Amino acid sequence: MIDITAWMQNFLQTLNETFANRIWFVGLQGSYGRDEATETSDIDMVVILDELSALDIQTYHDMLDTMPHRELICGFLSGKKEIMNWEPSDLFQFCYDTKPIKGSLDEVMAVIDESAVNQAIKIGACNIYHGCVHNMLYEKSEDVLRGLYKSSSFVVQAIVFKQTGNYISQQKELLKVVLPEERDIIEIFLNLKNGGTVDFKLMSEILFVWAKKWISENS
Repeated sequence: MIDITAWMQNFLQTLNETFANRIWFVGLQGSYGRDEATETSDIDMVVILDELSALDIQTYHDMLDTMPHRELICGFLSGKKEIMNWEPSDLFQFCYDTKPIKGSLDEVMAVIDESAVNQAIKIGACNIYHGCVHNMLYEKSEDVLRGLYKSSSFVVQAIVFKQTGNYISQQKELLKVVLPEERDIIEIFLNLKNGGTVDFKLMSEILFVWAKKWISENS
């Protein structure tokens, strides 16, 4: 298991040597950010610079090539102006799922209002609906279904935030507060995440009906 604290110290030192005072924000997302990492988890970094050029992208790429566990590093790189003008419904999940390491996203979060949360739920439900129908008709892929349940867990986070005003990052904690329909989605997601058997027809139908409901409720 990677010592993420030691790794992060090395990352920040290297990033500072590369971009110096141009760094506006650094954060950690994904399973390491939620303290749920396993041996195979990605290291999902967020780096926002004062501005971002094509040369900066190449420079950052070259910097990552010097880092240990390079094959696990992924994430988001942006300029400040772009993130400040991003679609607010996308920023909801982005901000709340990011653990700050250096700097703050408070300035970004100021643009996230109730309509942005509603839009995040609706867009997420629409994407899941489309993906579910497409998979039931064509791919019939268990891996695609697993991915759709993972995406649905993010939508449930937005639903719980809409209902309670609290953002809950760990899916196990969501089970304590969600309504029965959302509980079914999270329980199936966690079961699949832990290697559970796929009942393709049943799980697809449950997801389809759930996504259909949230599209209608957010119309």
